[in-house]
Amino acid sequence: MNRLVLWNIDLTLVDVSIVTRDAYAEAFRRVTGRPLVKLTQHNGRPDSEIVFEMLALNGVVATDDHLPAFLDALAAAFAARRGLLTRDGRTMPGAADALRAVAGLKGTVQSVLTGTIRSNAVHKLTAFGLDRHVDFEVGGYGEEVYPKATLLQVAQGRAKTKYGTAFDGGNTVLIGDSARDVQAARIAGAAMIGVATGRSLPAELHEAGADVVLPDLADPSEVVAAVAGLTSPSRRAG
Repeated sequence: MNRLVLWNIDLTLVDVSIVTRDAYAEAFRRVTGRPLVKLTQHNGRPDSEIVFEMLALNGVVATDDHLPAFLDALAAAFAARRGLLTRDGRTMPGAADALRAVAGLKGTVQSVLTGTIRSNAVHKLTAFGLDRHVDFEVGGYGEEVYPKATLLQVAQGRAKTKYGTAFDGGNTVLIGDSARDVQAARIAGAAMIGVATGRSLPAELHEAGADVVLPDLADPSEVVAAVAGLTSPSRRAG
């Protein structure tokens, strides 16, 4: 294996915002004993960061116990709703074909770099059959309290441990929909494919420094060409 492709999940591969919102509300009730009143925007941020902002917005003074308790409650609330994912959610256009097509590139490992905690990330992709080409063991997840750029490097290290190949800026590609994803890739030195299916406009993805910006994943050949071009031997040498 000599190429690592990391996918963002929400609004890149799937949109399960309704289920996620309801799971957050239930987790908040379980942990604080009161209803969630004020919501916060996710915008590519990890669950661990969102939890603290949500507590603050709703007048709860966070303690050291809040984060683990909230993440446990979020995992349980989401698992209880996993049967609703396909009813209330959807795959993003072309996601399944894009994953399948990239898997056909020789020597490619695919995983995720997501703000979602690991158990919920698995539920989100498995519900839509998107898990078959993803190695969850080498991904980066929302319960890990690292900046996203650092988490990308953590995922590279995990992939190296498992596959015996050093993954760096010359053979790692992040695919995501937010300017935060682009910034993480830039800081970590990885290549970046921006997909304008989330809240960041194409111009914002370009401005943030994405190497390639696609309107969506509807044309898998475009995705494959972008991944191959960004990890070509000539680019690595450069």
